[in-house]
Amino acid sequence: MALSNGIIKSRLTEKFGDQLIDWEEPYGMLTFSASKDLNLKILQFLFDDPELKFKFLTDLTAVHYPDRKCEELAVVYHLHNLIDNIRIRFKVFTDILKPDVFSATALYQSANWMEREAYDFYGVNFVGHPNLIRIQNVEEMEYFPQRKEYPLEEQSRIDKDDEMFGRGGSFGPGNERSYHGTISDDDKEAMKKN
Repeated sequence: MALSNGIIKSRLTEKFGDQLIDWEEPYGMLTFSASKDLNLKILQFLFDDPELKFKFLTDLTAVHYPDRKCEELAVVYHLHNLIDNIRIRFKVFTDILKPDVFSATALYQSANWMEREAYDFYGVNFVGHPNLIRIQNVEEMEYFPQRKEYPLEEQSRIDKDDEMFGRGGSFGPGNERSYHGTISDDDKEAMKKN
């Protein structure tokens, strides 16, 4: 029998019961969440189970959910069973004030670089990682740039129009403006021709 989302879910609930929550299948990919303290047990089970065989970690990343009190950071694992060509996703959540999650590097060597990147950009502390250092940002950086704690752009900019970014605005005939707030008569004529 071919491995399916139903079989995977059944095997996981057999082993972990109601410790696994938020079951979904967006775009056909089985997705669920679990306590961060279970991440290695779940990964090991998915790896070792002779029927499931999720031996390839496709991706590991983090996501910042600022509105989830005490669960602001998520670590997201994408796993692939190469034999049956089926993928799953599972998430664990952690408090942004104590962002400790067990490292998966002992099980998946590919987790090494991915965990370092999640640390570098989101500040997830992967406990047991062999060399958890920044890989793209400078070591002196005291913040994590992918967290949603900072505005996406400089709020005082006057050289753009919000309408061009899909946020309303005042772009159109009669509303021309430039960085200095005025447009020469020659430029107005050129704009009319275009």
